[in-house]
Amino acid sequence: MKEQLVAKKILNWYDLNKRILPWRKNFSLQKRQYYTLVSEFMLQQTQVATVIPYFNRFIENIPDLKSLAKVENKKLIKLWEGLGYYSRVRNLKKTAQVVIKNFNGKLPGNFEDLIALPGIGNYTASAVLAIAFNKPYIPLDGNIERVLKRYLYLKKVNEIRKDNIIKKKSIFGSSSRSRDYAQALMELGALICKPTNPLCNQCPISKKCKSFKKNDFDLTKNIKKNIEKYFLLKVYKKDERYLLIKNTKFNFLKNLTIFPMEELSKPKNFNENLNFKMSNMKMNIKIQYLRNSKKFQSPYWISEKKLDNYMLPSFTKKIVKYLERN
Repeated sequence: MKEQLVAKKILNWYDLNKRILPWRKNFSLQKRQYYTLVSEFMLQQTQVATVIPYFNRFIENIPDLKSLAKVENKKLIKLWEGLGYYSRVRNLKKTAQVVIKNFNGKLPGNFEDLIALPGIGNYTASAVLAIAFNKPYIPLDGNIERVLKRYLYLKKVNEIRKDNIIKKKSIFGSSSRSRDYAQALMELGALICKPTNPLCNQCPISKKCKSFKKNDFDLTKNIKKNIEKYFLLKVYKKDERYLLIKNTKFNFLKNLTIFPMEELSKPKNFNENLNFKMSNMKMNIKIQYLRNSKKFQSPYWISEKKLDNYMLPSFTKKIVKYLERN
């Protein structure tokens, strides 16, 4: 009974305060499934405000699963350019192809089939089932996790373990409006139970929140260890153009176009020119200017003046701009 009351309060708040987002409108079942799939892939590692213009442009150019399954990779990557984590969009296309081939073009509505699709894990499968199919799943994203930790005052290391968090989310109960309820919980975390300075005076469940009662909103984090790596980036230039290659060597930016690079193991006297942060990896980059580019098969030469015409990750574009400035 308590859980049902919690769900009702959160849904009442959501009905009055939800953001208008392009993937939340009333669509046909087929469109809702496709839009949910695309938006959830985009929202992995990326904030809502950033995703909105990308989502609108993507849907305008690739309106359904059939189009996605057949789209040229060049066009696909260009539409995703700037969102980063490019493996997401490659997996999104692979998922569309599997759905067309094995599921008659319809997104499967059960957890086992969904989680077997490329790029779909526990969270995305749960989000798709809740939002696209109105099934009683609560997808555990960072926003919902934060609400749960504060509501139950979960502080100790064993309390914030993922398996314990999954078990504890049942405290939120369920609703016949599963689609709205999953989004309501996410929205509550995003707009009210923010990482810092939560707006408790606007929260529909603050009276029962243990963190609110204790006036302690600090969160214990599972710290992801940062990895420091060192790279030698090789620059070849002729006729105002730079040589790039397809990355088949590194796990980051896999199959995308980058400068030739090699990883160095704990180099001495390493004076880096550039630093980049990718996920939990800190990249220290030293630039080496070279002349003999004949050793590369099928090099890809680009002009700095036409940078926006190329299908390049932002990582590569930033390096070109750095080289031009220096």
